Amino acid sequence: MLLGAFSLLAVSCGGSENGSSSDDPQKGGEQEVTVQTERKASLTLSIATDKVCYKPGEQVTLTVTAGTVPEGAIVRYRRAGDEVDTSAVQGTTWTWTAPSADYTGYLAEVFTRSGDTETILGTVGIDVSSDWTRFPRYGFVATYDQSKTADVILDEMAFLSRCHINGIQFYDWHNKHHWPLGGTRSELLATYKDIANRDVVTAVVKRYIDVQHRLGMRCMFYNLCYGALSDYQADGVRSEWLMYKQTGHGDIDQLVLSNAWKSNILLTNPENAEWQQYLADRNDDVYANFDFDGFHIDQVGDRGTVYDYSGQRLNLPRGFGSFITAMKQRHPQKRLVMNAVSSFGASQIAQTDKVDFLYNELWDQEARFEDLLTVRRANSQYSQNKLQTIFAAYMNYNRSGQRGTFNTPGVLLTDATMFAVGGAHLELGDGHMLCHEYFPNSNLAMNDDLRLQLTRYYDFLVAYENLLRGEGLEETTTDITSQNAAVSINQWPPQQKRVTAYSRRTATREVIHLLNYRQANSLSWRDMDGTMPAPVELKALPLSVKTSAPVKRIWAATPDALAGAPVDLSFTQKNGVVEFTLPSLKYWTMIVMEQ
Repeated sequence: MLLGAFSLLAVSCGGSENGSSSDDPQKGGEQEVTVQTERKASLTLSIATDKVCYKPGEQVTLTVTAGTVPEGAIVRYRRAGDEVDTSAVQGTTWTWTAPSADYTGYLAEVFTRSGDTETILGTVGIDVSSDWTRFPRYGFVATYDQSKTADVILDEMAFLSRCHINGIQFYDWHNKHHWPLGGTRSELLATYKDIANRDVVTAVVKRYIDVQHRLGMRCMFYNLCYGALSDYQADGVRSEWLMYKQTGHGDIDQLVLSNAWKSNILLTNPENAEWQQYLADRNDDVYANFDFDGFHIDQVGDRGTVYDYSGQRLNLPRGFGSFITAMKQRHPQKRLVMNAVSSFGASQIAQTDKVDFLYNELWDQEARFEDLLTVRRANSQYSQNKLQTIFAAYMNYNRSGQRGTFNTPGVLLTDATMFAVGGAHLELGDGHMLCHEYFPNSNLAMNDDLRLQLTRYYDFLVAYENLLRGEGLEETTTDITSQNAAVSINQWPPQQKRVTAYSRRTATREVIHLLNYRQANSLSWRDMDGTMPAPVELKALPLSVKTSAPVKRIWAATPDALAGAPVDLSFTQKNGVVEFTLPSLKYWTMIVMEQ
């Protein structure tokens, strides 16, 4: 389907043979850069890679999974908009050797050329990172019964792999919170029940791990830092380790669950050294039997005033830090991440220097689009800019109790905002997308259009990861103005009826994100009732930017057009003002000005 025509490659400049009428456009002269090569899209090819990420120098296998490759097709590999390699496409499967630079995103674009016109046929992102936690893209699995056959698992993981999900949270895979293994270290049960009395087949858990490892994914087992079931004493957990609502240890703090479930979850004191040693022993049993790469630690948020067995008031955030440190000391080679529910304990979690990225489950207190940047900024500060942020954020929540489909505009506007401000979204799992904090809830389904658009958004997240979440990015404010009187641009935070700009810079690039809230019916990312309308696409939007530095190149990219492929833009620069026309803006377009 033809999606539009754009331009590429600055090839001529007005004013003189070398492209400028003055040595310095900031001193009154005018620089004009004109682009002649046209780019358009006929997105007939679906392309996949054999793994979710690669080590430098590793062989990447690319496969056309749908569509016919035309004669004369070319594949170009780009890093942050710059071409690094080009070759003819031979057949439907070919290989490429990843460059030596570590922690770098690339975009492979397959196209044909006719004169000055290039037609984009399909793209795919490629992440070259030796450590998945540098650019984490987190997913989940949550059901492990007999329905999860080998073919089902392969199909589920194929979609997650296509979205470059490189870490998987194994939600509710365990037997009991205080005894996660189904059986004993020396004698596993073939099948056991989870907290909701659902079947868990041990072989299915192992099969998921095996398939994910082959795809380059890493597997994190889920458990609370402080959970025990009602039969805790029979398994060696002591009442002295529990958490209480009052002094006198007579009122155990607990999560009350359905009578149809195994038990309520009684909460233990995460700072209790004996509890820490007990659970670390149980984790020994887990690691001895399952090839998990680490521990995803959960909590349930602020419990108010709670006490230990002796009546001492507990400082839970301090306890989280103590618990994390104990788990890392016991298993130093295993990865750790811990949930900060509504940011509770976030600073203490980050400042342990023992977790591999930061994970925030967002609720009503953080429901606005602007809260996404607030949380990411805080996490960056807590971790001294060392750790990335994952948002656990549940879309269309009010509709999670009934069957239906996700509202595509709400999901895409939320992902656009999360990705633009430097985060990523825990949303994709074993055949479904999250609409509820109970991950097995699969009432809402992705329609085909949303699935397709998500592959493009995740390609974009990978291809431009160095400009979205890379090192050396500093926040800045860009003076950008629309020359179309009907379109108003404001600086962050988002406003309804406007386009919002959020900018970051590197040493040589200014990166401007334009996010379109012009038709937004609220400024909540949650889109609780699934009513967020699709934005009206803006085309040929004239823009001007005030800049103190000479600009040599301007290019733009969006997951909403050309499957994320970049386009070079013609521009003029005079007296500290750069003017250019943006080809399109639907949900989100990234503009890069190179100095």
